[in-house]
Amino acid sequence: MKKNIQVGILQLIFLLAIGKVVAQEEPKIIKIIQAGGSTQDEFYFPGANILVKKEGIRVHLFHEGALIKSDISYFYPKENFFKANGDVVFTQGDSLKMTCEQIEYDGTSKLAKAWGKVVLERPDMTLKTDTLYLDRANSKAFYNSFGTIVDEKRKLTSIRGTYFMNEKKYRFITRVKIDDPEYELKSQQLDYYTESDKAFFYGKTTIVGEEYDIFCEKGAYDTQLQKGNFQKNAVIFYDNKEIRGDSLYFENERNYAAATNNVSVIDTLNKSVINGHYGEIFKAKDSAIITRRALAINIIDQDSLYIHADTLIATGPPEKKILRGYYDVRIFKKDLRGKSDSLHLDHSTGLIKLLKLPLNRKENQILSSSQKNKKNPILWFGKSQMSGDKIFLISDIKTKKLDSLKIVGNSWIVERDSISETGFNQIKGGVLDGLFQDGKLSEIDVSKNTEVIYYMYSDEENELIGIDKTTCSRLKMITKENEIEDITFFVSPDGDLFPDKDLPINERKLDGFIWREEERPNTILQLFSEEDNQFQPTEIKEINVPEAFTEKIEE
Repeated sequence: MKKNIQVGILQLIFLLAIGKVVAQEEPKIIKIIQAGGSTQDEFYFPGANILVKKEGIRVHLFHEGALIKSDISYFYPKENFFKANGDVVFTQGDSLKMTCEQIEYDGTSKLAKAWGKVVLERPDMTLKTDTLYLDRANSKAFYNSFGTIVDEKRKLTSIRGTYFMNEKKYRFITRVKIDDPEYELKSQQLDYYTESDKAFFYGKTTIVGEEYDIFCEKGAYDTQLQKGNFQKNAVIFYDNKEIRGDSLYFENERNYAAATNNVSVIDTLNKSVINGHYGEIFKAKDSAIITRRALAINIIDQDSLYIHADTLIATGPPEKKILRGYYDVRIFKKDLRGKSDSLHLDHSTGLIKLLKLPLNRKENQILSSSQKNKKNPILWFGKSQMSGDKIFLISDIKTKKLDSLKIVGNSWIVERDSISETGFNQIKGGVLDGLFQDGKLSEIDVSKNTEVIYYMYSDEENELIGIDKTTCSRLKMITKENEIEDITFFVSPDGDLFPDKDLPINERKLDGFIWREEERPNTILQLFSEEDNQFQPTEIKEINVPEAFTEKIEE
């Protein structure tokens, strides 16, 4: 018996608690604060109290902190619902004021529909639209037929929009536009936070500033500081450059942009492109730095010249653009290959410099002549290998064709003999000057302590006549199809033509000779080192949008 009494008490407490919760959840009734007059019309408005303005006294209705003023209101007490029109004013404390021509309000769901020149005002913004739906229970307002929002700094418009009052956030859908004195932003779908001035967008988006244009399909943007992250088909037009990448970052105040993974920096004026997996662009310094499998593509002689280096740096305005490459420079063109420690390309003069790192004291002491020459810049024209301390290639800036070649210090031309399996034609001197015709080497002059080893053959039988070994002050060489065709010696040449059997093997190579065929890149892919090929791009982190978009974007 005692147990049953205890159970009954517990049940009673439980029922009282449920009743209390239910009582708390019961909707509050809309209250009539004042009206100039009241009437009823059961034929046209059954169950409604028709409240009207009279002698300057307007209709005031109140519900859970909201005061609604109008000239006439049709109040249905049983449904806890009213319709009102005539200069309607809806206020909720000091935080919200809405004016419109007509309004419907349901006190149970706390949903309102306002239409006719709707203006919603809050301390931080003003919203204007034709029809607005106000959800007081969830503290949000939304429209479906174009709206305009104006705050202290900018104007925002869209076809559809939702305002989340507690979060102070807007969600705009379809034909979104932000008008700021310094830029214009258009998007298909966008979240905008009024307190932080942050915008998050999906769908095709453009941002056009005074000196930059940005396109993407996903991004985050600080509308006040004009900086942000951009992903998915992102591109920035900035400082006469087109910047692309899987992820882009931009800061207008710092004149700075950065790109990560599958990066391209395109210079349309100079018809050049730099690719890589990380890049930084500094507008104030007119510079761009590209690393991680960096590859530049320039047009020379109506053909693409590919330049790879660990780091590529482009500086200067488009009309005076300079490209620098540092560490493990490799170049590739249909009829030209090359390699050096560093590179300097001046677009305004058409000059390309291939340079090496200076040898330190220890290297100068212990390295042989061949080992030192292995560190020199090198070019391959057809079957010819050319190297030296410094190499200069000059192109005609108008025709974009190769014009001349100069090699200064330890100038070498080496070419494997076409018949002999082990023989090499060699020319060694202090300075080499070459001229191009139709993009191919036609004449070469070698001067200063010039030495030559050359295999000579008969014209008819193509039999080896002998090996010419000569020294002179200068020689001139005619080439055809990038191969040696004729050599002329100047200023007291001294040499002999040795029969093959009379010239020892160890005397058939000049001091410092080295054959570097294994270094020659034969394809664009061979421009990259083993370390480059092992490089894996970093995983791009998704832009942290506070809340995922769920609504379908209208095209």
